[in-house]
Amino acid sequence: MLEGSSVVLLGRRCCSCLILPSFSSTFTMSEELDEIKEEGDDYYTFLNIPRNAADEEINNAYRRLSRLYHPDKHTDPDRKAEAELLFGKTKKAYEVLSDAHMRAIYDNLGTAGLETQGWEIVQRTKTPHEIREEYERLAREREERRLQQRTNPKSSVTMTINATDLFSVYDDDSPFLDLRDLFGLPHIEISGMTLNQAIEAPLTNRDTAILSGNLSSQNGNGSGGINCSIRRVTSDKGWGEVEVGAGNGLTIAAKAFRNFSRGMFGNGSVITHFTPNGLRVGTVTTLANQLDKHTVGYLTWKAGMQSGMNTMIIRDTPFQHLVCSAYIGIPHTYIAVSYTHKMPEQEYKVKLTGKAGTFGAILEYGAEKKISQNSSLAASLALGIPTGVQLKIKLHRASQTYAATIMLCEEILPAPVIYGTLVPLMSWLAVQKLIIQPYMRQQKQAELLKQREANRSRLLEKRREALAAVELMRETVRRIVEQEEARKGLVILQAWYGQLVVEGSTEECGSPEVVDVTIALQCLVKDSKLILQDSSKCSLPGFYDPCPGEEKNLRVRYLFHAVTHEVTIKDNDSLRIPKQSHRLET
Repeated sequence: MLEGSSVVLLGRRCCSCLILPSFSSTFTMSEELDEIKEEGDDYYTFLNIPRNAADEEINNAYRRLSRLYHPDKHTDPDRKAEAELLFGKTKKAYEVLSDAHMRAIYDNLGTAGLETQGWEIVQRTKTPHEIREEYERLAREREERRLQQRTNPKSSVTMTINATDLFSVYDDDSPFLDLRDLFGLPHIEISGMTLNQAIEAPLTNRDTAILSGNLSSQNGNGSGGINCSIRRVTSDKGWGEVEVGAGNGLTIAAKAFRNFSRGMFGNGSVITHFTPNGLRVGTVTTLANQLDKHTVGYLTWKAGMQSGMNTMIIRDTPFQHLVCSAYIGIPHTYIAVSYTHKMPEQEYKVKLTGKAGTFGAILEYGAEKKISQNSSLAASLALGIPTGVQLKIKLHRASQTYAATIMLCEEILPAPVIYGTLVPLMSWLAVQKLIIQPYMRQQKQAELLKQREANRSRLLEKRREALAAVELMRETVRRIVEQEEARKGLVILQAWYGQLVVEGSTEECGSPEVVDVTIALQCLVKDSKLILQDSSKCSLPGFYDPCPGEEKNLRVRYLFHAVTHEVTIKDNDSLRIPKQSHRLET
């Protein structure tokens, strides 16, 4: 971290702390709501209509399925029972989507929102956004009741390793024998270590207690401290905090944050440090302004313990992160530029940093890779005058950080630069190939098996429902096929849905990961056309999800004008057939 930037970043951290009590649960609930919506029935897909469907489209889809599943059309008792279930589902989908109030609830909250108690007291004139806010407010109240049971532990371990003996160019005149003299091995030692631990204990929905401590040792000299603070959110625009610490003397600090307007905020702190040499007082003030959608500017002024002024501009986009800063102070003055290129698809970040000032200059380059959902690994090489060559490695997992700074050489020489670049890179490729990738595959398989086992009963029920729907469709499909063949229209020859591995293999129909949906698709053909919406196909009548949590495809082979066509699409893609581009060359 750049010197002087910790205060600026404090402003960003404080900003997030302001949001957490009032809005963080909203973000979490939004993700949970999306999961709930995915788990429930998709009425739009079941009726095969777009999400912006008009009332006429909803009525037409309802009438079509009602004719297909109406119990009075089936005399067999078993068929009649299955038809009653599917007719009930059709009627439920129609009731929800044809009622503007219920449709707004369903669009925002899914079937879980429809089952929530208390909607009868909500005004039917509320907009979908207001309905979602009402649901999230109720969920926030439940979340606040669980605050007493929650903490937010954070910890970090940082090591400093002296490995300059690896590339030492000087002879050791010491009279004592070391490992190099005895066995030809270099002398490597841990010269410093720092441990930090912090927990947050929510007291109320506005008050949070924070307890943190640290221990450090550097070249045989140790120190430590403990801090306790209480933070109160005073409004949706600001908070205040009081902190008391003990270690190298008593410290008392007061901090505050305030949103002045949209895109502009500031924070400040006053720190009082009681030392054996007397009382020391310091102040830090930060003002930030959002310059545009992706850019924020910071201005920080420090006085007292360490006087100086820092300005920083941060630009963050989905593919790049740029930081420019300048610091004027005592005893150091510097300018720094840091650029990070993001590769979201590969989950890689490449970083280049340059810094120069009265103390010297540093050039640092490195990369970061996300190795799992909650873990990332970063490595960088810093070349500095007079700091030499340093290799930095950091592992971040959830709220834990493990970092190591390895001092390779006190001078910038070719050997430590080359080895410091190539060895971590080759080591990472080997670890990724031999350990991480096999482990991730194993974890994914275990998770999928666990998910399948947990959903086994639901999967069997969905499969039974799909097979029943297909049986009820057979007579209707027979008539549709006769009509389409007579006009040389659209006839579905074969259709598969699920994990399609072998391209064009008809043996896929026997796989438990693939479902034969030929009849189900033919039933949706109207006027020699088939249109499927851009949503998961597992909610279509006659479909079900044979492999929950895995990628699925839909492959359709069909005749149109007596010519064979074939197309394969992803599960959430839309489909319109026939198309000339689907034609197979004989």
